[in-house]
Amino acid sequence: MRTQIGIVGAGPAGLMLSHLLHLDGVDSIIVENRSRAYCEARVRAGLMEHWVAELLVATGVGDRMKRESMVHDGIYIAFNGRAHHINFSKLVNKHVVVYDQKEVVSDLIARRLADGGEIHFEVEDTGVHQFNSDRPKIRFCSLGQTQEIECDFIAGCDGFHGVTRPSVPAGALTGFDRVYPFGWLGILAQSPPPEKELIYAYHPRGFALYSMRGPGLSRLYIQCAPEEDINNWPDSRIWEELRARLGGVRELTEGEIVQKGVTPMRSYVTEPMQHARLFLAGDAAHIVPPTGAKGMNLAMADVRALANAFAEFYRTRRTQLLDAYSSTCLRRVWKAQRFSWWMTQMLHQDPSHSPFDRRRQMAEIDYITSSETGARSLAENYVGLPFD
Repeated sequence: MRTQIGIVGAGPAGLMLSHLLHLDGVDSIIVENRSRAYCEARVRAGLMEHWVAELLVATGVGDRMKRESMVHDGIYIAFNGRAHHINFSKLVNKHVVVYDQKEVVSDLIARRLADGGEIHFEVEDTGVHQFNSDRPKIRFCSLGQTQEIECDFIAGCDGFHGVTRPSVPAGALTGFDRVYPFGWLGILAQSPPPEKELIYAYHPRGFALYSMRGPGLSRLYIQCAPEEDINNWPDSRIWEELRARLGGVRELTEGEIVQKGVTPMRSYVTEPMQHARLFLAGDAAHIVPPTGAKGMNLAMADVRALANAFAEFYRTRRTQLLDAYSSTCLRRVWKAQRFSWWMTQMLHQDPSHSPFDRRRQMAEIDYITSSETGARSLAENYVGLPFD
């Protein structure tokens, strides 16, 4: 097989990259080790920055999102028995959109296939080769047959545990890592969310987040130990803890818990995000704690820059944008890391915190919820920083 851009990974980053390239007349092929059904069913992030929702609409894959998504004008921060509203629309004239990542993936898969795009699902033994040459190759096994894609460039959009980043020669990349001393116990429950917008709750027993995937489907999180055994969390304990950490600011309606699991939290960035003709995007290049809702949004920003760079190369044969891809993306990545870390340290109970730290936390939350300047800074970062 021969194409211009070989893409490893059919998550939001790989699919959107392929879609944007198609709109610019650039060919691509995607390989993915999971099945199409798995990709379209996996519950992940559900919050899109203002510009990401606009991008989906502008590129022709936002019709269903416009019909089914929920537009949020702000968030609530709850502490000391009160819920304080941070009004994004009033502060920065933007909003965010709640639309499950799996729906974005489903919409992009459907559009790529309708446009004649080539996606190979359920492949095995994927490897990237010769990306130091002008003819990189992706090799994989499908239906028992070894296959090869020859391309001009490879885009690694295969996540934190994918094959592309580890394929870069030792010493060529530098990883920056922070592991947090807590995780999130996440549940999906068939119950109405306690509020029309997200509630971030600070509580002495630990942080909790009250989110949603629809008017009758709640996505709820409880701060816990990163190595927590899910078997220690029967449904009754989960609802008891969620109610306690909500602090009485809203009513909580119980429902059937259809999914639950524990996710450790970490921050990670690799520098640079490119090596020769291999370019990394999304979770393959960086991980953020979910408190700031930046994961999928950063992935979309990466492929927006990468698609522009590839399109410029094929129009003019100039490599300036490709050469600057990593530095361009990393400016935004590190700002998102800063914001995600800031939200995380402000709202979570860190076991290493002293009484001084806890009082400082309370002062910080008090400032953000009582100062228009402080609230505006949070709002600007949350809805998505402008592009240079």
